[in-house]
Amino acid sequence: MHLDNILLEELEEKLGVSFINKRLLNIAITHSSYANQRKNVKYNERLEFLGDSVLQLTITEYLFQTYEEKSEGELTRLRSLIVCENSLYELAKQWNLGKYIYMSKGEELTGGRERVSILADCVEAVLAAIYLDKGFEVVKKYILENFKNIISKAINNEIILDYKTRLQELLQKNGEVQIQYNLIKFEGPPHRREFYVNVTANNSLLGQGVGYSKKEAEQAAAKEAIERLGEKLE
Repeated sequence: MHLDNILLEELEEKLGVSFINKRLLNIAITHSSYANQRKNVKYNERLEFLGDSVLQLTITEYLFQTYEEKSEGELTRLRSLIVCENSLYELAKQWNLGKYIYMSKGEELTGGRERVSILADCVEAVLAAIYLDKGFEVVKKYILENFKNIISKAINNEIILDYKTRLQELLQKNGEVQIQYNLIKFEGPPHRREFYVNVTANNSLLGQGVGYSKKEAEQAAAKEAIERLGEKLE
């Protein structure tokens, strides 16, 4: 087992958690690309699976108990804003998590330490490690404290899901792709103008979107493009 105690202690300090079983944290920050090049090394995908459920339950329970006036549909929408890849990525950046992940040199050279999906998955794995090490009540308190600002933004409608970044990451997995957003038209009075935008990659149309600003329309176009590509969205 590859235990770097100095690295783990530094990460524990960042997280504000002291682990009894440091192997759990070690597995949580081990990417599959690292394990695939070595024998008998556990990586974090199973912990991601568990961490996702722990996070979902914590946020679901909090919203259910805190916002009694909100309908099931409203609660579902809020949860999808809070428990999403972008929120997890934001938390990973606060922890500087990319610095600590064990990954292959190839993954690192292609930007793995900044990749949204890798960092978001790693956050879920870390939460699972805390749950297994400390129990549900401790991890629940930890999640609510760390997601406090994200929850507040979701309640105040201040979160816009960044589909443009996700689309770029999907399309550029196998090399550089020229992505372009084109304003097709706008209509309506100045105070309520609607913008129509399409998104193309290497001159191929991927999606179209409408919004009350060009940015909103671009996000809508990127979202449609991702759905057409068959990517599962949060």
